[in-house]
Amino acid sequence: MAASPPQAVSIVLVGMPGCGKSTVGRHLARQFGYRFTDSDSDIEARLGHSIREHFERYGEASFRDLEQTVIGELSGEGRVVLATGGGAVLREVNRLALRRGGNRVVYLRSSPEELARRLRHDTQRPLLQGGDALKKLRDLFRVRDPLYREVAHYVIDAGRTSLPTLVNLVAMQ
Repeated sequence: MAASPPQAVSIVLVGMPGCGKSTVGRHLARQFGYRFTDSDSDIEARLGHSIREHFERYGEASFRDLEQTVIGELSGEGRVVLATGGGAVLREVNRLALRRGGNRVVYLRSSPEELARRLRHDTQRPLLQGGDALKKLRDLFRVRDPLYREVAHYVIDAGRTSLPTLVNLVAMQ
């Protein structure tokens, strides 16, 4: 088992939808004795309905405003493993918030092709609905990969790595 990070540090996981942020985050939190939180789950709890429904009713800009508020609150807590939504890095204010304090940001990188394979039956992610999911993932990746890299302290290939190996790779950082 890896040593626990310093007390005030939070671990922030960023990456494309379906790369494993929530799954890895839950395991890391358990391993370090930290609280786990997922910004998208927090947002849904506040809304009282799904993010997909919010996108349909109010649009992406409204969602990103709420996401910014939630990221600002959650990224300031210590001893938390925070799994962010895939688009959390789109706003500079979020990228700054994610890196503040003693936070350690880890980018779980997966190729669009691997993500398409993992998400082929997913019906809940609003930006991937309708049309060619692989093309959409490639387009999202092209925009987001540089932003994930900008905010990350560490980049870990999450492609076909097993969950235990991935958790250990993140913990060792």
